[in-house]
Amino acid sequence: MNPVKPGETRRTPWIVGVSGASGTPYAASVLRALLAAGESVDLVVSRASRLTLLDETGIAFRDAHWRDDLRQWLSRGADGKPDTFTADLDLDGVRHWAAGDLAAGPSSGSYPSKGMLIVPASTACVAGVALGLSKDLLQRVASVTLKESRTLVVAVRETPLNGQTLRHLVTLDDAGASVVPASPAFYAGATHIQDLVDFVAGRVLDAAGVEHRLYRRWKGGLGGGSRTD
Repeated sequence: MNPVKPGETRRTPWIVGVSGASGTPYAASVLRALLAAGESVDLVVSRASRLTLLDETGIAFRDAHWRDDLRQWLSRGADGKPDTFTADLDLDGVRHWAAGDLAAGPSSGSYPSKGMLIVPASTACVAGVALGLSKDLLQRVASVTLKESRTLVVAVRETPLNGQTLRHLVTLDDAGASVVPASPAFYAGATHIQDLVDFVAGRVLDAAGVEHRLYRRWKGGLGGGSRTD
């Protein structure tokens, strides 16, 4: 890593891990919002999640062409329509790490980061992080995040949850992680599947302390879900 020169600002990214659970639109919404907020992002896409991404979007995520594949993914809406988000996506702040690269920068606690968001998080991922298995880069980075007392948000996406997974989630909570189930709410006046996806993504970012405008917040007045303002 190059030393920071006088007058320069150290790059301190959010690390986004995408595991193999269904819910790749959640990850896309989180990534778009982080970039819109001017945040730097380090991206780890697990091998299992690439199968899910291919199944849910038809996009093959390839290490050698990750920038083109990511741009295509982030432009797609939650309803599967391409080019839903047509604004120019500035990917200069994104760094991609291969899931099998256990020597990657984020695998070390000396690598600077603001924390990690795992979205969506499969039950296998939850178990691996809770048990400290570090079987791939995603799990290793999560373990590093916990040991360095940085923010870890785990957006678990599964139903029903059995006792074993619930115990793993309690372990993560005890370790300091924020567990955010991918549970959309309806009080914000959702009229489209993208609204429901953005609500979950917004709650993930709320847990990380990142500002966004993904959903309308509760203000204490009944009937907000039927308003269009």
